[in-house]
Amino acid sequence: MGPATGAPTVRMAGVDQSQARGPRSADPPDRGDARRRLAEARLYLCTDARTGPDDLRAFARACYAGGVDVIQIRDKSLEAQDELAALAILAQEARAAGALFSANDRADLAVLSGADVLHVGQGDLRPADAGRLAPDAVIGLSTHDEVQLRAAAADPDVDYFCAGPIWATPTKPGRPGVGLGLIRTAATVMAASASDRPWFAIGGIDETTLPEVVDAGATRAVVVRVLTAADDPEAVARRLRSRLP
Repeated sequence: MGPATGAPTVRMAGVDQSQARGPRSADPPDRGDARRRLAEARLYLCTDARTGPDDLRAFARACYAGGVDVIQIRDKSLEAQDELAALAILAQEARAAGALFSANDRADLAVLSGADVLHVGQGDLRPADAGRLAPDAVIGLSTHDEVQLRAAAADPDVDYFCAGPIWATPTKPGRPGVGLGLIRTAATVMAASASDRPWFAIGGIDETTLPEVVDAGATRAVVVRVLTAADDPEAVARRLRSRLP
């Protein structure tokens, strides 16, 4: 996965790297509390590191204020120290908002930042291994077809999963959209299992497409460009959040 917005990435200058270790400067919820709050979450945002630390901080604060429950840094162009610094900013803003923040792929950075959530893809660490390396983090997994979805739904090491991308997006170049059928399948599978495991629809979701996603059975959504490109992300987040069941 590449940068979430395609915007130029600026090194996180001005961030004290000694503060980029969440457990030393913040009080993360324990894993049980993070799981509970993740189960209550409806709106999940993936973003790159923006144009710098001040921009990221202001953007995260606005999104949390608008009702975003989880923010993930997803920016493959970042060096480890810069990603850790970005996560430190999210940690501070998440704690202030009573919300959650997520690391992407990197168990080491999840541990160092005290991330509430660690999300992995199909080609990354297996959820069981991710959980062993980051035992305090909630573990999420991306799924792209029915086989992967059913496996994630049955995997005791997966705390939540994402289904998609529904529509092709620039954030996943070369990956075709799977359509709303996978969302209907996810809703059916989870209803039949009587499981309360959270799952999120992802891929091309914005204010126009969200009603279709909800009609297909989703109650949670991951968004990217609808907020990262918004002039007023707080207002857009508020509208999105109000339209999720």
